[in-house]
Amino acid sequence: QVRLVESGGGLVQAGGSLSLSCTVSGLTMHDYRMGWFRQAPGKEREFVGGIDSSGTYTYYGDSVKGRFTISRDNAKNLLALQMNSLKPEDTAVYYCAATSAYGYIETMPDYNYWGQGTQVTVSS
Repeated sequence: QVRLVESGGGLVQAGGSLSLSCTVSGLTMHDYRMGWFRQAPGKEREFVGGIDSSGTYTYYGDSVKGRFTISRDNAKNLLALQMNSLKPEDTAVYYCAATSAYGYIETMPDYNYWGQGTQVTVSS
């Protein structure tokens, strides 16, 4: 059974930092590209960032570029998202996901597996 479990969410003040983790089980992680998505109340889920299967290439949504960093450790089955200079508009539920497809990494329907999400709240 494939499981993706996010952790590390919480409440932080604007300008602060938070680190999210995603623990993966039930699949061979190096066979999958990984992504982070988020969904704020009343808004559609959006692409935050993605990373190729080896961890060589990373991709980010425009709203987080330069502030967020994605990394992965395939040996430990871990995906991470370091979030710096957080803004109130970063408040959302953050999801990690895995895809075996090789299209555009931000394409949500391509993702085979999803975590349950972790709440990030940034106060002003």
